[in-house]
Amino acid sequence: MNILNEIKQAYYKANIVEKIIYINVLMLLITNLFKGFIINWFGLPASFDEFITKPWTLITYGFLHLSIWHILSNLLVLYYLGNLFLNFHTKKQFLNFYFLGIIVGAIAFLLNYYITNKTGSPLIGASAAVSTIFIGIATKIPRYAIQLRFIGSVELWVLAVIWIGLSILQLANVENGGAIAHIAGAAFGFVYAKQLSAGNDIGKWFETIIDYFSNLFKPKKTSNLKTVYKSKRRTANDVSKTKQRKIDDILDKISKSGYNALTKEEKDYLFRAGKK
Repeated sequence: MNILNEIKQAYYKANIVEKIIYINVLMLLITNLFKGFIINWFGLPASFDEFITKPWTLITYGFLHLSIWHILSNLLVLYYLGNLFLNFHTKKQFLNFYFLGIIVGAIAFLLNYYITNKTGSPLIGASAAVSTIFIGIATKIPRYAIQLRFIGSVELWVLAVIWIGLSILQLANVENGGAIAHIAGAAFGFVYAKQLSAGNDIGKWFETIIDYFSNLFKPKKTSNLKTVYKSKRRTANDVSKTKQRKIDDILDKISKSGYNALTKEEKDYLFRAGKK
């Protein structure tokens, strides 16, 4: 019981990236315990006709793994790049990228088998979502350098090219639906990040849907505060805009010259902003 309580406490204290990882690990255990049932009912079928009878698989497939190596490769990348993603984007935007990446990957997978009229195994795994996050943050800060043991400093755009290249190589496989889903997720991450940089959040509609259903289960709060101090609200907004401008200036500097070009003060400021 103590172990369960510790796991619960760790989950509640975790950020959104870590919570997604916890859920995936839990589903790995459940999937391996009830393999046939879980894959049959929650994996994404290659047949469009079968999918129509199981529409929930459009999302549920993204939380299923059978192989420990499969989940490790996905979740290690998600942990490091997902937390980096949160330094530049909000928690809700992370969820938009992640879940829309799952959906876009599923649609590409289904279209592939529908158009080619081939048969294949159900799709499982978070690779499409992870690809969306990976390429999304690599598009945002391509010159950001990551230190890899035995290799040294490697910029994100290089790692992104390698990641996509591995999926392209997998297109030669007989069952290449998974590779198509990964590439579709990556392409969506690129487009979403570019649009977001241009001030257009193309995933806002999904965020609105999530907020709507979340609010249905939240108790309504009543407030006794009737007086609104507009001057204070304006001051808070001005401070927020000033902070955002400073963050944008730092991000522009990273895009042009790389992360290592930042001063210690700028790195510390960006780190503190990402934690809020």
